[in-house]
Amino acid sequence: MTALTLSTSSAATVRADAVVIGVAKGAKSVVVAPGAEAVDKAFGGKLAAVLETLGATGAEGEVTKLPSADGVKAPVVLAVGLGDAPAKGEAYGNEALRRAAGSAARALAGTKKAGFALPVEDAEAAAAVGEGALLGAYSFTAFRSNGQNGKAAKGRKNEAKSAPLGEAAILGAKPRDKEFKAAAERAQALAAEINRARDLINTPSNALDPKQFAAEAQAAAKEFGLQVEVLDEKALKKGGYGGLMGVGQGSEAPPRLVRIAHTHADAEKTLALVGKGITYDSGGISLKPAGHNETMKCDMSGAAAVFAAVVTAARLDLPVNVTGWLALAENMPSGSATRPGDVLTMYSGKTVEVLNTDAEGRLVLADALTRASEESPDAIVDVATLTGAMVLALGHRTFGIMANDEAFRTAIHEIAEEVGEQSWPMPMPAELRKGMDSPVADIANMGDRMGGGLVAGLFLKEFVGEGITWAHLDIAGPAFHEGAPWGYTPKGGTGSSVRTLVRLAERTAAGDLG
Repeated sequence: MTALTLSTSSAATVRADAVVIGVAKGAKSVVVAPGAEAVDKAFGGKLAAVLETLGATGAEGEVTKLPSADGVKAPVVLAVGLGDAPAKGEAYGNEALRRAAGSAARALAGTKKAGFALPVEDAEAAAAVGEGALLGAYSFTAFRSNGQNGKAAKGRKNEAKSAPLGEAAILGAKPRDKEFKAAAERAQALAAEINRARDLINTPSNALDPKQFAAEAQAAAKEFGLQVEVLDEKALKKGGYGGLMGVGQGSEAPPRLVRIAHTHADAEKTLALVGKGITYDSGGISLKPAGHNETMKCDMSGAAAVFAAVVTAARLDLPVNVTGWLALAENMPSGSATRPGDVLTMYSGKTVEVLNTDAEGRLVLADALTRASEESPDAIVDVATLTGAMVLALGHRTFGIMANDEAFRTAIHEIAEEVGEQSWPMPMPAELRKGMDSPVADIANMGDRMGGGLVAGLFLKEFVGEGITWAHLDIAGPAFHEGAPWGYTPKGGTGSSVRTLVRLAERTAAGDLG
């Protein structure tokens, strides 16, 4: 992984292969952002004009490379767009810095060291630059022949991928300042775990089934001192986990329920996180149509996010108990698979008529929510790539938030906005519950087609323990990015919601959420 360092060097004096500066869209022309003063001086105060001549506009994510002028030790200057310049006296937003650093780091693949001379007014801004650089430098090459042994496969000699940026040095920072040092350490831990989640999401299903995912959790637990418990198919059957077993019974790879927990001696609150972990979703007997199967390895993104958040809490030694529940299964069609019309008896004792086997995520989550509720946490948050309806409603960059407590829903929305993740509060209209009435069971796993994402939330609510504050994050849109990379967002798994969950844990530890 890319190294992150703090440096007191200026953009002109840093010893690096490239120096990154920020430019923005001014009222009439390109504006050179703070941090690049020394570089501008080396260009005789005409850096903005030179960049404009090269076509730079300051637009968000725009990258312009040019040779350094005399007086700048780094041989290359990389100008990255920050978007609209802030009003006089205002600072650049942390998300703008994060995205700019990500774009720059990606453009510098193959470079050993780069100095980031972006506007760093405080430790939070430094953390944003660090996060963006580390996330932007991410690449997934585990299954490329040249990624594993350094040799390109026959016929692919020109496809060798450049190594990620080796080191990102944040210039103008204060290496001996406690706040800056802590901010950099947090950025490194957080980015490492987001990238762990991305790796899991990008791993093909033939290399990551429920058993292997559970093994990954056990290995991390050993490394970071976490508690871990894995229920295999025998324990799940004996325990009456009808949702997990019902979804997983059609696959040769049996399901797992993983409990992974960070505990702290000074903790006063407990936060439970529940993640949907469908390592491959064919739709089961209700098979998905052609064109909808190719990316279904990503249907465990919720479990990956929960896993990463728990490990981050441990790495940061947060004084809060954070318990992660990974509901892992593979949804496949076979002679033993659950059929539409079958009735499952859930861990809670409720019965569910399965009208659509492709609405499987809510079934595994229901069992995990009931189990998590038994420990009486102060709050539960589940995370899932749950419904296509949420993508239709909010697009590919925004996740939806539902909750049984309006204040909690608002708090999570504000936290997501603070850390740079796009989200939107969604309602749970009571009238939609009737659509899930079943003539043969307590509830059906499908209801009204219109408002399907809201129906799914109402289903999950049925399995949350009485009196427990709960929220549901539907990350179906932003969890997996199929387009070209942008900012610090790569093609493939994104690690959506990890930053929100970690900040929620920090807020809970600080007592800011009641």
